[in-house]
Amino acid sequence: MRSADLFARALALAALLAGVAGCSSVMGPITSMMPSTGSAPATTTTAGSAPRTAGAAAPAAAASAVVTSAPADVAVSPESQRAFDDAARALRAGQAADAERRFRSLAQAHPELPGPHANLGLIQRQAGKLPEAVVALETAVKLSPRQPVYWNQLGVTYRQAGEFAKARAAYEKALALDPGYSAAVLNLGILHDLYLNDGARALDLYGRYLLLQPSGDATVTKWVADLKNRKAAPITVSRKEKE
Repeated sequence: MRSADLFARALALAALLAGVAGCSSVMGPITSMMPSTGSAPATTTTAGSAPRTAGAAAPAAAASAVVTSAPADVAVSPESQRAFDDAARALRAGQAADAERRFRSLAQAHPELPGPHANLGLIQRQAGKLPEAVVALETAVKLSPRQPVYWNQLGVTYRQAGEFAKARAAYEKALALDPGYSAAVLNLGILHDLYLNDGARALDLYGRYLLLQPSGDATVTKWVADLKNRKAAPITVSRKEKE
């Protein structure tokens, strides 16, 4: 992939994180601090085809990454739950420093709970602290390996860190847990398209993503046309990942 496109991609991703559609915060928190149990993957939600910013070439990220399942056998005190909710509210309000302090305190007090680690990873990634973000999100997936949201976020972080093989493995793990997780399908397609130079695989994944969009997605449809028509021409369209 050409360096100019990589630079444009980095700028687009920075703008994405700074202006998530439908959310006033820098990023949406992962809203459960507890791991899932049982054989079924946790419920995840992503935004559909969110409004495009001027010149944007891809769907905006989901307003928040939401984990709704929680086990009945994990004891979390009301005080700890309130502390987590306060940290999540601070993050939604764009108070990243306060949210980081609160999540870090929770992670230290309850190192067994993945949610605080996952949210610390999001905050650190936004701050450009990629090694720290990777450690936090790797901790989250170790504590709760059946959460596709955590694997997708780890994949985004690996991709930003230039760890493309690890990013692919993380996205594939998210999809093994939840084959209908459209954000991970799209992110894996972008990875194959722009970073792994596998246009055939990218086309397959973009098609799979479009099948998961009842209202369609004009931008990704254009990417499909671009890929089909691309020969030796340079890549001129950047893609934004979904979180």
